[in-house]
Amino acid sequence: MLPAAVSRDLAKHLETIRDQHEADVRAGAGWVELPWALARKYPRAGREWIWQWIFPATRTYLHRETNQRRRHHLHESVLQRAVKEAVRSKGIPKRATCHTFRHSFATHLLEDGADIRTVQELLGHRDVATTMIYTHVLNRGPAGVLSPADRLRLP
Repeated sequence: MLPAAVSRDLAKHLETIRDQHEADVRAGAGWVELPWALARKYPRAGREWIWQWIFPATRTYLHRETNQRRRHHLHESVLQRAVKEAVRSKGIPKRATCHTFRHSFATHLLEDGADIRTVQELLGHRDVATTMIYTHVLNRGPAGVLSPADRLRLP
């Protein structure tokens, strides 16, 4: 799910990344590693904009076998360090990681009334029992349940 709240910032980011890719191509770089046998089937595709990473690494590297100047995706440790530093700088006393966002995402969806199967699919869980773990925070008791009769429009 792409939140509407970030679509404008993402579009601006993609413009910046596209400019970076075009500069890489002009400098003789601009390649990414393609999955499976696509590199053999489409030998120039690894340089096309559509295959580029949304969050690319800051540096390029020289691929030994092809002699292509490539840019990989941003390493996950960069984001992990940024989250850790943000939590520390705000003085948050609890442990929070990137995975915390996943838990928060699921919890908020359930709190907002999303059905458990949809949340299961969004999180990629094979078994709904894994997703059910998030329902423990929803234990609001009888006061948290709305009677179907309250939804009726009576004259």
